[in-house]
Amino acid sequence: MTQMHVLRVFTADDGTAGNPLGVFLHGAAIPSEHRQAVATDVGFSETVFVDDLEQARVQIFDPASPVPFAGHPMVGTGWLIAQQGHQPGTLRPAAGPVDCWTEGEQTWIRGRPDWGPRWDIVAIGSPAEVDALDDSPGGLIRAMAWAWEDEPAGRVRARVFAMYCGVFEDPATGSAAMRLAGYLGRNITVRQGQENSVVRARVSAEPGFTEVGGRTAIEEIRDYDVKRATGDR
Repeated sequence: MTQMHVLRVFTADDGTAGNPLGVFLHGAAIPSEHRQAVATDVGFSETVFVDDLEQARVQIFDPASPVPFAGHPMVGTGWLIAQQGHQPGTLRPAAGPVDCWTEGEQTWIRGRPDWGPRWDIVAIGSPAEVDALDDSPGGLIRAMAWAWEDEPAGRVRARVFAMYCGVFEDPATGSAAMRLAGYLGRNITVRQGQENSVVRARVSAEPGFTEVGGRTAIEEIRDYDVKRATGDR
């Protein structure tokens, strides 16, 4: 048995909602050849394996494949490592060094939008039309459907569909919010998903980079049987 922290990343301000994330703080105990099977079994949109806690060296997997970079795994893992007393200034996924810091109750990271999945950004007529979607617009396999709730204030309503990795609808997607902020060239607050997660994204002063941040809550610490997932009995 090993322990997996189950987090909810990009919660609403009252602590509800958020995107589930599995984090194995002692990821080095799980052989690299077993990690995809574990992530598939866990079934969250992403699962993180921390190979070096002090250096914040990590691997990310979605249910189908390794992921070089993604927003909610970086924000959630940065928050969790800080809870262990390490205060990472830099996270190290496969894509490269990712700056990480805290602003009040929010954890923020900085990266290039093109490090993450290449989301199709689809403008919809109104928030009500976004709410009414029963499938990804146009059958796209990686799509962010969005509309302005309050354009002057930068408030966006969005839903994200990630069928390419076996996730019908993602509750909160940092990489998609980063791509939308870069596309719009402005700071935004995204109300995402059917449970109203909150993702904040902004254009960085560093050219080509955007930033994404939000609140994280811990759901549980779960004993996880790696052998069950991998069939290695």
